[in-house]
Amino acid sequence: MREITDIADVKQRFLGHLILEKGMSANTAQAYSDDVDKLTSYLNDAGVGIERATTDDLERFVCTLQDVGIQPRSQARIISGVKGFYKFLRMEGFMDTDPTELLLTPKIGRHLPEVLTTEEIDRMIDAIDMSKAEGQRNRAIIETLYGCGLRVSELITLKLSQLYIEERYVIIQGKGNKQRLVPISPVAIEQINLYLEQTRSHQTVQRGSEDILFLNRRGAMLTRQMIFHIVKQLCELAGVRKVISPHTLRHSFATHLLEGGANLRAIQQMLGHESITTTEIYVHIDRTRLRDEILTHHPRNNLSRNTTTS
Repeated sequence: MREITDIADVKQRFLGHLILEKGMSANTAQAYSDDVDKLTSYLNDAGVGIERATTDDLERFVCTLQDVGIQPRSQARIISGVKGFYKFLRMEGFMDTDPTELLLTPKIGRHLPEVLTTEEIDRMIDAIDMSKAEGQRNRAIIETLYGCGLRVSELITLKLSQLYIEERYVIIQGKGNKQRLVPISPVAIEQINLYLEQTRSHQTVQRGSEDILFLNRRGAMLTRQMIFHIVKQLCELAGVRKVISPHTLRHSFATHLLEGGANLRAIQQMLGHESITTTEIYVHIDRTRLRDEILTHHPRNNLSRNTTTS
């Protein structure tokens, strides 16, 4: 077993491992590195070297996270970072065993995301003021977000060179720079073509944004905040009372596909989820809606309500 003589160097190599070999974004990898910093700080105060820490030491570290009020979801992320670091240490020969193997992750209640109905999405689209210069662009944005189930970061960085209009699909650069093919609906294609003809072709495009599909008035790439503002404003104009964000359109895309009979694996591929368990939340949404529909419309339940009222 090798001895750790420079923990800062080891952590820097761990950061490079996450980015280069695990394909994580710089921000995600840095979050993992920060989690390791929390652990090393705790162990230093306890007088324990990180390569000498036992499962009991790590459990006490988790208890400390609970004591200071860190929520279970954040605890789970920190523990995930710690586990990844110890796997790295073992792979590099600094550890013979992995003390995190028996470390439990707190259970997290599954949060069901808000989902829009197709009627609510139609109302949002109808609320777009097509007389304004940005009207056609905003129509194309909503159709693309909902029609392809994109993340906001994927939408604002979507390039003209990633569009294959004739073949009706787009190439999406997702998390970890992983690419995936996503079918695009005829409606979204129509609205994108109208935007290109009526709006974008008349703009002066700023240097560096020549290949970006959706541009702001100055001819530069849109920001995440601008997309959030567009969606929130349309939600208010349409009278939709739900608390939504651009990500709600992605959730709605997946839920409506599942309700229409799409295969869960196909939805996973279109969303770019690395794990099928992430996609399975939409099965839970669908079952919850099914339960509500049964409770509302099943004749035996109606009979029960009628008996109660009489």
